[in-house]
Amino acid sequence: MPELPEVETVKAGLAPVMEGQVIAQADVNRPDLRWPFPDRMAERLTGKRILRLRRRSKYVLADLDSAETLLIHLGMSGRMLISGHTVGDFHHPHPAPAKHDHVVLHMRSGTRITFNDARRFGAMDLMQTAQQDDHWLIRDLGPEPLGNHFDETYLVAQLKNRNTPIKSALLDQRILSGLGNIYVCEVLYRAGIHPKRKAGQISAKRVAAMVPIIRDVLTEAIAAGGSSLRDYRQADGELGYFQHGFQVYDRAGENCLTPECKKKITRIVQSGRSSFFCSQCQR
Repeated sequence: MPELPEVETVKAGLAPVMEGQVIAQADVNRPDLRWPFPDRMAERLTGKRILRLRRRSKYVLADLDSAETLLIHLGMSGRMLISGHTVGDFHHPHPAPAKHDHVVLHMRSGTRITFNDARRFGAMDLMQTAQQDDHWLIRDLGPEPLGNHFDETYLVAQLKNRNTPIKSALLDQRILSGLGNIYVCEVLYRAGIHPKRKAGQISAKRVAAMVPIIRDVLTEAIAAGGSSLRDYRQADGELGYFQHGFQVYDRAGENCLTPECKKKITRIVQSGRSSFFCSQCQR
C-alpha cells in the first residue's frame, strides 16, 4: 500500500500537467473500484478546471472550479499514468487502452491522465470542497507528520498510558496520518525502540525524540521518490529508490547496520503485518 512519501511523489508528478488545466473529457470505464464511483462522475469532471492538487494522508486531492474536490486513493496497485506530455527531451505518446484503465482524464492541453488499477483496491470520489473535512475517509485522520500540528507535545500526549504496541500506535491513522508499515519499521529502528514495546511504557523523552526521526525518514523517502515494492510507480512510470536505503525493512536475516552490532535483523508478524527490527539495538 503506498504510504505518504509515495503519494506525495505521485502528487508532485501530476501537478505540472493537471494544475490549472481543464478536463476536456472524463471516461469512467466501470461503475466501481474498491467502492462505487459517485453518481455522474464523468459528467461532473468533464469541462472542469483543476485549481490545485493537494495530499491528505494517503489521498491525492484535486480541487475543481466547480467547488468539488476529486479524491484519489491508489490502493495496492493503482497508478496514475501520464501520456501525451513532453518532459525535457522526451515525449510520452498515448499508449493503447489497457484492460485496467478504469478512469481516463483527457486534458484540454492534450495530456492524458489514466488511473490504472489491476487489483481494483483503489478508489475515486467527489465531495464538496467546503465539506471535505467531513468526508468519511478524512474526518477521523490525525495530523500530518510533516505539518505544524504534529510536534513532541502532541505525540507524548497521544501515547501516554496507551496499552497498544508502539508499532500499532504509530500505524493508527487517527493518531498520525500517512505513516505506514515500511516507514514505522524504519523510524523505530532509528529510535532504538522495539516494535512490541507498549506505547504507554516508553518515556516521554524517547517518544519526543521520535518526532524529528519521523520527519527525517519521510523527507528522505520523498526525496528518493518513495519505495518501489511490487506495483508502485511514480506518475512518470519511474521507480522510487528509498528501498535501497532500508535499514531494517525487508532485511530479515541480514546483518544489523549499526556499527559493532553482531545481530541479524529479525522479522515478526504484528496484526498481520511484518515487523523488522534488531533485537539488540531496539529495546
